[in-house]
Amino acid sequence: MKKNYFVHESSFVDDDVEIGSGTKIWYFSHIQSGAKIGTNCSIGQNVNIGNNVIIGNQVKIQNNVSVYEGVILEDYVFCGPSMVFSNISNPRSEFPQRGSEFYKKTLIKKSATLGANSTIVCGLTVGKYAFVGAGAVVTSDVPDFALVLGVPGHIKGWMCACGTRLDLTTDPHSNENTECEKCLRRYEKKGMWVSEKVGG
Repeated sequence: MKKNYFVHESSFVDDDVEIGSGTKIWYFSHIQSGAKIGTNCSIGQNVNIGNNVIIGNQVKIQNNVSVYEGVILEDYVFCGPSMVFSNISNPRSEFPQRGSEFYKKTLIKKSATLGANSTIVCGLTVGKYAFVGAGAVVTSDVPDFALVLGVPGHIKGWMCACGTRLDLTTDPHSNENTECEKCLRRYEKKGMWVSEKVGG
């Protein structure tokens, strides 16, 4: 049966892996057993996809990223070059913790961006359309549309679905409305939660 996806000859795909149509897996990558990868994904050079990892559709994973067991990437997630996931909060070489019962779940929601060299500590949720800047270290959950920068990461602003920074404050007590200057989507902010306004 003809494959409807591409795997470069230098990469390895274990048994019991699901790969959607149109997905491309480039040089020196490894897809481990039980992984599920959606359609039209791009898996860059030297990427490791761990056992039982779930990856949605249209996901782009740049070079030198390891997506460990316990991580879920929803549709359209972008993982920048050399960004880092973890799946155990207290690792010890002397006392190894192996198996799904030890791995903390990390959820990256639809269309979130994880910038180059950023780190996502395990057990967190990064909200839809959130934007984690290059080099940021995320140590707590990130709400939808939030822009997170720094070490440790803090919310420094808000991003439109199209990737444009929104004219909204990070005042936790304010209620605000704005419109994206680029695509004209409209947003409402209540405290530290931002949502897109649809219709009306």
